[in-house]
Amino acid sequence: MVTGASRGIGRATAMAFAKGGFDLVITARAENRKRDGELTDALGQPLAGSLADTETALLHLGAKVLALPMDLLDSASIDQAAGQALAHFGRIDVLINNAIYQGLDINASLSDLRPDTLLRVWQAYLQAPLQLTLLLLPAMLAAGKGSIINVSSGAGESDPPLPAGQGGWGFAYGAGKAALSRLAGVIAAEYGSQGIFAYTVNPGIVNTEALRASIGEDGELARRYGATPPELPAAVLLWLATSELAPQFQRQTVQAQRLAKAQGLG
Repeated sequence: MVTGASRGIGRATAMAFAKGGFDLVITARAENRKRDGELTDALGQPLAGSLADTETALLHLGAKVLALPMDLLDSASIDQAAGQALAHFGRIDVLINNAIYQGLDINASLSDLRPDTLLRVWQAYLQAPLQLTLLLLPAMLAAGKGSIINVSSGAGESDPPLPAGQGGWGFAYGAGKAALSRLAGVIAAEYGSQGIFAYTVNPGIVNTEALRASIGEDGELARRYGATPPELPAAVLLWLATSELAPQFQRQTVQAQRLAKAQGLG
């Protein structure tokens, strides 16, 4: 089950897992629904990519696919998506918590930060992945195995090299990712003896539609550190879910670009 699969890392991850022989549950927000303040492209249009597009691509690869609308800011939709996924496939072997709330306010400077942004961050970056994890965990425990992989960010591990508004990240985004980065270690500590593996992954700077919309086609962070295609962290996520060597990378933040180089994944 891959959340946020309409574009970027989520779509690339779904494709990688399909090529690896997995059937997929993919989620994203409902088609053609745009929130005020949401990221848009240079022409002011919604970012390219949709749940339906990803579903079609996966079907062409021969995977069985269940595409479900799910909104991180709507707890009822998370309950519904988890229930439908379990009813359809009977179990979920791997959960990729990739989806995030993306809005123009997520990287607001401290002086512009508003309480409602922090509430959305709490719901989308902490409550939603926790809720989905707890809904799917009982079936994993019953099967005696399962992997939960949370896509975090360097913003949750370190200070921004640039101010918000000049290519760096804001407090809201960094705080949200920092909270998510703590989840996998707790899962590993509490459920590792029952066959559950949990990982935190920092994909690094990835050349996605959202990155280009938020920092521009040639943003300063990308110029400083380089931007990798989404297929590279996708390959790392598949490796963590399938390799016998992966469990040693629990209880730490996996640096996707470093691991990909070490394992020859990209």
